[in-house]
Amino acid sequence: MAKEFDVCVIGSGPGGYVAAIRASQLGFSTAIVEKRHLGGVCLNIGCIPTKALLRSAEVLESIQHAADYGIEVSDSKADFGGMVKRSRGVANKMSKGVQFLMKANKIQVFMGKGVFASKSELQVQDESGNETERIKAKYFIIATGARPRSLPSLPIDGTMIIDSEKAMTMEKQPKKMVIVGAGAIGVEFAYFYNTIGTDVTLVELQKTLVPVEDADVGKELGKLYKKKGITVLTESTVESVTKKGKGVEVTIKTPKGEEKVAADVVLSAVGVTGNVEGLGLEEIGVSIERGAIVVDKSNYSTGVEGIYAIGDIIGAPWLAHKASHEAIVLVEQLAGLNPKAINYENIPGCTYCEPQVASVGLTEAAAKEAGYDIKVGKFPLSASGKATALGHEEGFVKVIFDAKYGEWLGCHMIGFGVTEMISEAVVARDLETTGHEIISAVHPHPTLSEAVMEAVAEAYNEGVHLGTPVKK
Repeated sequence: MAKEFDVCVIGSGPGGYVAAIRASQLGFSTAIVEKRHLGGVCLNIGCIPTKALLRSAEVLESIQHAADYGIEVSDSKADFGGMVKRSRGVANKMSKGVQFLMKANKIQVFMGKGVFASKSELQVQDESGNETERIKAKYFIIATGARPRSLPSLPIDGTMIIDSEKAMTMEKQPKKMVIVGAGAIGVEFAYFYNTIGTDVTLVELQKTLVPVEDADVGKELGKLYKKKGITVLTESTVESVTKKGKGVEVTIKTPKGEEKVAADVVLSAVGVTGNVEGLGLEEIGVSIERGAIVVDKSNYSTGVEGIYAIGDIIGAPWLAHKASHEAIVLVEQLAGLNPKAINYENIPGCTYCEPQVASVGLTEAAAKEAGYDIKVGKFPLSASGKATALGHEEGFVKVIFDAKYGEWLGCHMIGFGVTEMISEAVVARDLETTGHEIISAVHPHPTLSEAVMEAVAEAYNEGVHLGTPVKK
């Protein structure tokens, strides 16, 4: 006999568990179905444990440069196993936190795979495919997330060619690694492994690293990575990976010709695809295109009555904070409230390599392509007193404004701690703040965040710290 709920959420990642909690807060009887571990990819094998690994690398890097700060350290080395253990401990703590939240909000948790038996009923299946429970709900919210994409020329086998999950849980540190794809995942792992002593080759199809970012940011990151000793191959593709001895030989097509690189392992970081398979979606009429569920983003409806989808499963941008926000908007709509719709043009992106990358809005190229007459301001962190005192002078803040109306079109940052700075631009854009309002708002000194104000002042020819002649 089916157990009945108002809301049943399938998947417990940042979209799913937030949807379940908000639904319970608003008085819905709520169930959540999870086939692996509460918290989903982000908390267990994604955002959180990778940040723990990156923090370990940052600490090691700081110790290695202790002499720059007048501190003598006799010896330091990476304990790869200890770093992985700490990362897993952080992830497990966060996952237990989600378990607590489920209990505190009286959400019934069903462990197993959710498969639609009909438009109004969901089977919960064990690993053998046997039905263990059946759930009937007024509203179903699909939040099953995404997984690493595998290319035909780069099939993930978990040994020679690995994905991001394996990269953060390896038993032994590789001496040499080839990373394919220089998006957020690729550049984060490139920084981590390079810092702890692995010889890293980073391969990217596009002209710059982090190609979704402003071109100036990608160029700067590429320059800094080369300085760190990472081999950066842009406009390049991996043609083949063959086993050779205890490792692999990677054949890479570059603008200068074919290169063969020996490595212990290849990390495929070429993007993600939605977990749409085996849920019974096609049978109940839910449309799928290019590995994502098709929804109306005004209400996240799949077009099938009572069935909604949010998060990575509905496509780009594949960001945890986007999924959580969609969860809240959807559930509040179901409760008859009138939440503010998400502005998908104002969702920030953050990459936690070192230096960090953060952005929101249009790149300079996109603004020009859209026909805007623009004002561009750029402030190097080498001119920031706080960045200099911290010993992190690399990077810059870049801002783009519409010259006619003063609309803040985009903000792009690369440097130490910039993922903590981007929210000023997000909020300002949401409030339709102009450049002159940013300049007139007193920013504390010395801080990294005042670099935002300085960049805006440069855009309006009012900067005082770069020695730039005033344009008359």
